[in-house]
This record gives sequence, C-alpha cells and structure tokens, in this order.
Amino acid sequence: MPDSTALMSDWSADVLIALKDLDIRQIAYVPDAGLANILQLAGENTDIAMISVASEEDAVALSGGAWLGGQRTLVAMQSSGVGNILNMLTLPCVCEMPLLMLVTMRGEPGEANPWQYSTGMAVSAMLSTVGVEVRRVETAGEVGTVVRKAGEDAFLNDRQICVQIAQSIVGFKGFCDQGKHDAAN
Repeated sequence: MPDSTALMSDWSADVLIALKDLDIRQIAYVPDAGLANILQLAGENTDIAMISVASEEDAVALSGGAWLGGQRTLVAMQSSGVGNILNMLTLPCVCEMPLLMLVTMRGEPGEANPWQYSTGMAVSAMLSTVGVEVRRVETAGEVGTVVRKAGEDAFLNDRQICVQIAQSIVGFKGFCDQGKHDAAN
C-alpha cells in the first residue's frame, strides 16, 4: 500500500496546478489537516490569497463577494463543516453565483472518531438537497482532473459544485482519547 503522505502531496500538487489553470485568486478555508498540503502549496504561490475564516459560512460569503469583484475563489473545508453552511448556500444557489468547493471527508469506513460519523455520512445528501452538485473522488490520481473540470463547469456556467475527496485519499486520523484509554489499560 502506498504511503498516505506521498498520496496526499501528489494530489495536492495536482490541485494547485488545476487552481492556477482556473485562475483561482483566493482560497477561503477553515484549517484542516486533510487540506494542509494543498493550503501550504497554495500559500507559497503569491498569485493566490489565502484567507483563513472563522466559520465555513464565511468562506461561502467571501466566495460570492470575490466573484462580484471579478475574482475566482476556492472554498475548502473538512466534511464536518458542511453542516455549518447549508443556509449560506442559498446565496450562490439563488443568485446563480459560481461556487467551487473542496471538501475532505471524515466519518467514512475506517474512521476512529465517532463524532465524525453523522455529518460524514450526510455530506452528499445535504449538499444535493440544497442544489450543490457533488463530484466524489475515490483515487488520488483523479483529484486534479476532477477539480479542474468542476471549476470549469462552475465558473463558466454559474454552477455550484463540490469536489468531495474520499477519506481513503486524505488519510485516517486516530481518535485522541483512544491512545489515553489504551495507555491506562
């Protein structure tokens, strides 16, 4: 099995190339370990403004404002943040503003943190219900291509599209209390 760090850095570099090709000028994000490599790579690029927001809702609002100002934005978050943005998604959906989202998944089979299950299982349904198209990626080699195509479709046709990256690509984290429990026994 390939090293998960190698897989993450490969797809991150592919995403950065896609973002440059799409003329993305801003990334609005809530910090997340699954996004760390792409955020670091993009942060090293002086053509992309990195904007860490307090909540995922802020990222969606920022994306709409950037579009009105003539810039393209990527909204990036972990799957648990999707539950925070459902009402704010009314803005791009009703106003027909393009929205490109990148969501790294948690709560999928193999997840060690039970707090991630409920939202992880519901992400696609929640987004689809409010009018956001979801494009799921299951292999690291496809991430850059899927992001590029989703961005083209979103920005050229004023569509709202989420690229959902499977947890098997991002990697699995241990549950913080599990180690403490094991050490005590």
